[in-house]
Amino acid sequence: MSPHSAGRRRVRRCVATGLPLALAAALVAAGTAAAAPSQGARVIRTATLGDIPLGAFSNALLPGSVDDDHEVKLGGIGSDIYPAGRKGEFWTVSDRGPNGQIKVDGTKRRTFPVPGFDPVIVKIRVSGDTVDVLDAIPLTTSSGKAVTGLPDQKGRDEAPYTYDAKTPLSYNPNGLDTEGIVRAADGTFWLVDEYGPSLVHVSARGQVLTRYVPKGLGLTGADYPVVEALPSIFLHCKINRGFEGLAQLPDGDLVLALQSPLSLPDTDAGNASRTTRLLRFSPREKAVTDEYAYRFDPVNVVDPGEDDTSELKISSVTAVGGDRLLVEERTDKAARLQLVRLGRESSILGGPWDDDATSPSLEQLDDPAAAGVPVLAKRLVVDLNKVDGVQQKIEGIARVNHDTLALINDNDFGMTDGAGAFDAQGRLVDSGIKTTVTYVRLSEGL
Repeated sequence: MSPHSAGRRRVRRCVATGLPLALAAALVAAGTAAAAPSQGARVIRTATLGDIPLGAFSNALLPGSVDDDHEVKLGGIGSDIYPAGRKGEFWTVSDRGPNGQIKVDGTKRRTFPVPGFDPVIVKIRVSGDTVDVLDAIPLTTSSGKAVTGLPDQKGRDEAPYTYDAKTPLSYNPNGLDTEGIVRAADGTFWLVDEYGPSLVHVSARGQVLTRYVPKGLGLTGADYPVVEALPSIFLHCKINRGFEGLAQLPDGDLVLALQSPLSLPDTDAGNASRTTRLLRFSPREKAVTDEYAYRFDPVNVVDPGEDDTSELKISSVTAVGGDRLLVEERTDKAARLQLVRLGRESSILGGPWDDDATSPSLEQLDDPAAAGVPVLAKRLVVDLNKVDGVQQKIEGIARVNHDTLALINDNDFGMTDGAGAFDAQGRLVDSGIKTTVTYVRLSEGL
C-alpha cells in the first residue's frame, strides 16, 4: 500500500466527522453581500471561499507533497461546478495549480510556484455567504502517486519553471490541467484536460482510470492507461486552450467543449477564427460519436471593451434537458450564455473538416454556414456582463433549478503575471480576488 493511499483513507475518515484537521485549522470564513437586482436576470446570492493555506490543504491529502506554498491560498477550484445532489452542495475541480508568466530576455516563461500541487476534486457547500469545503479528492495515478499539474511533453507543452522563472522544472507525463467535471451515476467522475487535450475518467477515490487523447498524440510514460480515441485534428489545439467545458446529457453521453479555435493551418488562423468545436463522447462505446462546429459572436459583442478575437473562449457547457446545452462564451472580463441543441444532423465528425489537409480549414472560413457547414444554431439566454454582482472570469456553471444558475469564478489562486507576483522573500503578492459562488435567477426558466 502506498503512503499516499494510506493518507487518503485517513483524510476520508476525518471528513466523515467534519474536515481533515489540517484543513479545519486553516479555514477562515469570508463573504460578500449579494448585489442589488438588475433588470431581467439578477444575483440572488453570493458566497465566498475563505483563506486556506495551500500547503496545509495539499499535505493533508498527500503528505509531503508541498514543501513551500509561498503563502499561496487554496483557489482555482472554479474551473467547473457540478451539482452534488443535496441543496447548496456542489462538486468542483481545480486546474493545474498556481501558475503564471514572467518575461525573461524577451520570452515569456510559464511558472509553477507550487509544483507539488496535485489537481483536486473539491466538494463544497454554499452556506449563507460562505463557501465551505466538505471533502477533497486528490487525483492520483494507478500506483497512488500524485498526477501533478506539470506539463506532459517537451516540445508540445510549455516548459515549466520555478516561481521566479529562473530554474527549469521537469515535465511529467501524468500531469493534468483539469477543467470541466461531471459525476456519473456509478459515482465515478469525468474530467477534461487542456494539455492533451483529453477526457479523463476518474474513480470515486480520485484514481485516473483512463485518459482519452487525440489519435497520434504519442504520450508515453504515464502511470495510468492512455487511449488514443479522439479525432487527430484536436492535436492542433492552441497551447493552454484545450478542452475547457464538459457536460453530461440525460442519456449519459458527454459533451466536451474546446476552449478556442484550433490553430489550423497555423497560429494566426486560430487567433483570427470565431469557430471552435464540441465533441460528443459515449462512455458506453468509449468513442466519439459526433462533432459539432460552434460559432462565437464577434468579440466586441461578447465584450464591448475587447477587440482581440483570440480572447474568445468557451469555459463552461451545461446540460439543460434533452440534447439542449447552455454554452458560455467569454473573455476574461465578460460572459454570455447561449442555448444550443445538439442534433445528429449537425455532426461534422469524419468529414473534410477533420482532415488537416482541407484548405481552407473550418477555422479559416469567414462564414462557415454559407460554406455548407452545419453550424449549431444558438439563442442568447443572458448577458452576464449586464447582471450586477457577477464576478469576472466565470469558468463553471451549474443548473440549480429551472430558472436559477450557480456560477463559480477562477481566481487563479490569487496569482498575477509578471515578476511582481512574489515579493523579495518569495511570498505571493495576492491579487485579492476570491473564489466566489454566485446564484443568478433568470428572467425566464430553461
